[in-house]
Amino acid sequence: MIRTILKSDNNQLTLQLPNDMVGKMIEVIAFEIDQITPSKNTNDLEKAEKIAAIDKALSKHRVDLSNFKFDRDEANDYE
Repeated sequence: MIRTILKSDNNQLTLQLPNDMVGKMIEVIAFEIDQITPSKNTNDLEKAEKIAAIDKALSKHRVDLSNFKFDRDEANDYE
């Protein structure tokens, strides 16, 4: 699938298709859009920055449970 947003300078447009679409039935749709929505794709640096910010914000709520042992009998002892 190809999705391209562009602004035309005249009433003709030429599209270059990838080789795997040659000989196949394709559909081309053109309609006017008011505003371009930003892409949801973020690069690795932005992802790392977001992860670091979340990690920093939640660090004060972290609890070390590495030595925790669950005792099923104690959990089910209702007396």
